[in-house]
Amino acid sequence: MKRSAIFVAVIALLGMALRTQAAAEASEDSFFGDFFTRSTLSGDWRDGLRKDLAAKGVTIDASLTQIEQGVAGGGKNDTWRYGGRGDATLKLDTQKLGLWPGGFLIAEFEGNWSDSVNFGTGALMPVNTNQLFPVPTGSNVALPNLSFAQFLSHYVGVTAGKLDTTSGDANEFAHGKGDSQFFNTAFSINPVDLVVPYSTLGAGAIVLPTKDPDSALLTFLVLSATGKATTSGFDNFNGAIFAAEGRVRTGFFGLTGHQLVGALYSNKRYTSTDQRLGFVIDNQALARQDGTWAVYYNFDQFLYETDKNKGQGVGLFGRFGASEGDPIPAQYFFSLGFGDRPHPRPRSLRHRLLLHQYQQPDVSETDVHQVVLER
Repeated sequence: MKRSAIFVAVIALLGMALRTQAAAEASEDSFFGDFFTRSTLSGDWRDGLRKDLAAKGVTIDASLTQIEQGVAGGGKNDTWRYGGRGDATLKLDTQKLGLWPGGFLIAEFEGNWSDSVNFGTGALMPVNTNQLFPVPTGSNVALPNLSFAQFLSHYVGVTAGKLDTTSGDANEFAHGKGDSQFFNTAFSINPVDLVVPYSTLGAGAIVLPTKDPDSALLTFLVLSATGKATTSGFDNFNGAIFAAEGRVRTGFFGLTGHQLVGALYSNKRYTSTDQRLGFVIDNQALARQDGTWAVYYNFDQFLYETDKNKGQGVGLFGRFGASEGDPIPAQYFFSLGFGDRPHPRPRSLRHRLLLHQYQQPDVSETDVHQVVLER
């Protein structure tokens, strides 16, 4: 009876997760409306303050996710755990602030509390992705993203700073930090890609081949291989990760889909995951592995769309990845699933960067596109 009551509580908590969408990704009018139709939980605030701030280039967004979860069978124990994570993000648009066009500053503050069942399942992949950030254990607060991006034209931009890298391997039906889609990490990002730190110093370039970020997007990044969300990263440089990713929109059967490919190489010296006891005894040290690499692919394909412009509907998704295997625990990985998106496509602030397409005041195009920089 107690376990049934907890299960009901879990469902209620999931349904009541306080998650707001990025204000700038929607029109300013979408701040208005009733509880179920407006783009943000708290609406437009007092006397239209939120709309006025967005018009001047300042957007503030926050979310809160709470999870009660237990091991139903097997595992190391069947203890139930409660935990949560809060997130707040500030974005500044230099053009709307009256400074210069094409510049965007993002600062993200994040914290979690209590505990999760990740260490009680016995599984290799965490079952509660949401509780991994900013640090998997204990109660923590951090600044995982403090970055600046500058578009040099409609086609090319550059970025630098401390980056939140979870925007990589994006997928319409299976992606994120476990607060809006799947809990299990294997359905949120390709495990062969987990060698990349969640929050780390980096710099790179963004290329929009068609000027439309929803049509095609290429990214090239150089990242510190030792970054942490709870440190600045300047005091512990030990190797670099070179990453590239491309994502294109498809229209098979007249329905929206996406194809994504990515690759990375690291020159860091890692602790080997394939240890031999004899080596440890003879050398009084753990074996080392110099560098690693990984390649990955994912797709999503709508089978039915209720609103093509907003990315609402149901469809298929899949992933494949391959790596050197050591020190990355997953040498090969694949998954296939079915998902739905009942709400308009979110462009989450919890990504490596949140950008707008470069826009000069005197150009003929009037639409300013907001995009998610993906690894």
